[in-house]
Amino acid sequence: MFARILTSALFAGAAAGVVAAILQFMFVQPVLLHAELYEAGDLVHFGAEPVSAIQALPGFEPTRDLLSVMFTMLIYCGYALAVIALMSVAQERGAKITPTNGMIWGVAGFVAAHLAPGFSLAPEVPGVAAADVTLRQMWFFPTVAAAALAMWLLAFYRNAVGIAVAVVLLLAPHVIGAPEPDTFTGPVPTEIAALFASRALGVGLAVWVVLGALCAHFWATEAKDA
Repeated sequence: MFARILTSALFAGAAAGVVAAILQFMFVQPVLLHAELYEAGDLVHFGAEPVSAIQALPGFEPTRDLLSVMFTMLIYCGYALAVIALMSVAQERGAKITPTNGMIWGVAGFVAAHLAPGFSLAPEVPGVAAADVTLRQMWFFPTVAAAALAMWLLAFYRNAVGIAVAVVLLLAPHVIGAPEPDTFTGPVPTEIAALFASRALGVGLAVWVVLGALCAHFWATEAKDA
C-alpha cells in the first residue's frame, strides 16, 4: 500500500510541479522580478517623475530557474503524498476515485493550502510590510490544518453537526485574525502587490486541479497494476 501511495505521489507531484513551474515563469515570476526592482531601489514610484509600468526584466537564469523548478516539483510531490494518502482512506470508506472527481479533490486542496490562509494573509511580494515571520507561520499552519479538516467534514460528514463544525473551522482563524505589521510601509506599488496576489492564487488553483486529477489517475493506474 505504501509503495503504491509513494509511486503515485511521485509521478503526480512531479508532473504537477512542472506545470506549476511553467505557469509561474509565465505569470508570477515577472511580477516578482518587477517588485524586486522597487525593493532594491532601482525604481521609485512616488518620486517626482512618473515611472513606466513596463520594465525590462532579467531573462532566463539557469541556476535560479532550474532550482525553482526542482523545489516546485518537490513541494507538489509532498502535496501529492498527502492527497493520495487521503484518497486511499476515502476509497476504503467506499468513495470512488476518478480523475474527474480528483479535480474536486484538487479544489479542496487549493482551498485548504492557499485560499483559506490567503483570505487573511495574502501572498506577498518582496518589499512590502509584513508581520514577524514566526508569528505568521504560527497562524498559517493551524489555518491550513483547520481548513483541510473542514474540507474532509464537508465531503464525508454531510450532516448538520459536520457542516457546523466545518464552518467554525473555516471561520475561526480569521475571527482570531492573522498577524499584521505595525505599519503599512514599503516601496512596492500596490498595483504590483495586488497583481501578484491574484496571479499566485490563480496559478495555485489551476495547478491544484491538475494535481488532483493526476493523483486520482495514477492512484487508479497503480491499483489496476496491483
